[in-house]
Amino acid sequence: MPKPRIIILMHYLELGGAEMALIGLLHALDPDKVDVDLFVYSHRGPLMQYIPDWVNLLPEVGAYSVIEEPMTVALKRGYLGVVFGRLRAKWECRRFRSKHPAKGDDGAIMQYVGDYVTPWLPRINSDVEYDLCISFLTPHNIGRDKVRAKKRLAWIHTDYSTVDVDAERELPVWDAYDNIASISDEVTNSFLKRFPRLKSKIFPIENILPAGYVRTRSEEFDVAKEMDCDINLLSIGRYCTAKNYDNVPDIARRMLGHGMKDLKWYIIGYGGDESLIRGKIAEAGMENLVILLGKKDNPYPYIKACDIYVQPSRYEGKSVTVREAQILCKPAVVTNYPTAQSQINDGFDGVIVPLDNEGCAQGIANFIANKELQEQIVENLKSGDYANESEVNKIYNFLV
Repeated sequence: MPKPRIIILMHYLELGGAEMALIGLLHALDPDKVDVDLFVYSHRGPLMQYIPDWVNLLPEVGAYSVIEEPMTVALKRGYLGVVFGRLRAKWECRRFRSKHPAKGDDGAIMQYVGDYVTPWLPRINSDVEYDLCISFLTPHNIGRDKVRAKKRLAWIHTDYSTVDVDAERELPVWDAYDNIASISDEVTNSFLKRFPRLKSKIFPIENILPAGYVRTRSEEFDVAKEMDCDINLLSIGRYCTAKNYDNVPDIARRMLGHGMKDLKWYIIGYGGDESLIRGKIAEAGMENLVILLGKKDNPYPYIKACDIYVQPSRYEGKSVTVREAQILCKPAVVTNYPTAQSQINDGFDGVIVPLDNEGCAQGIANFIANKELQEQIVENLKSGDYANESEVNKIYNFLV
């Protein structure tokens, strides 16, 4: 009897939480139980090299590869339909926002891109009917419209309480899927407030992380000379609004006011807010304390070398980097964003501090001073399972 055949769709494999969760899922799947085709729209990103050898990486298709490239690149390569679709999406989204101004972070544009670009894209592996199509990131139009499959599974990685979307436009796409995978109860609850009729489709599937991969890569090189303070804090993530790095310099300045000395806060990442963050560092006079390390293909030696991992986010779906720090038995501090309690058992495997700058600074300072609590958390982490590899069985259940 032939094995079930799965196709998984992903934008690219740059460093990011969802991308790392996909690598974890691929490593957890059993090649004796399923055949997997992976379709990555643009074959870029340092995580491409960590796709398991047994997974069939489908060839890159030009029209897909330029969906998120500058439109000038798409135009030069001759993908006029993609350019037209993106221009139409931009115009339609602006028209929607003129009547419905965004109340939080504007997350509507990607669905408009999905609606207006997907019709210009070719079908994916059209001669194959898959047993299961998994669309790993929004918008999910491509998995709905461009793949032949008996069943379809879409993933939610976003806390919908923090983004303002066009729910009426998104609903038909989500509704076309047989099941929807949610990474936490809080993500589920925020999603159902926007889409209550989809309750019967949602199933929890925790992010799966390859613990062996994380531990092995943490040993690849030594960063002790780079992280040379008595207290080394570390944060990892894109330089964007969600991660709240623009407030880190002020938080660090306030920590000095609470008596912290010989402290450095390192931030690994990249993104559009870099100039904003650098400006805030200069404004607070924190050039010697808040250090932007930029993009790192392998951040794990830095996690291994830090004393405390800090996730100062305004919001998260469920932070993969916090889990990676927990796998490496590093005490983690997270701000009290809406999904924080799904991430941390406060006082047991990490600490939750207030989101406002003063409360955050005081909370981190208190935790730094409490060596006994740090040591107890490390001991608790040693016996915890933060890889969640058993979650892969839920994928097999969808195939029954």
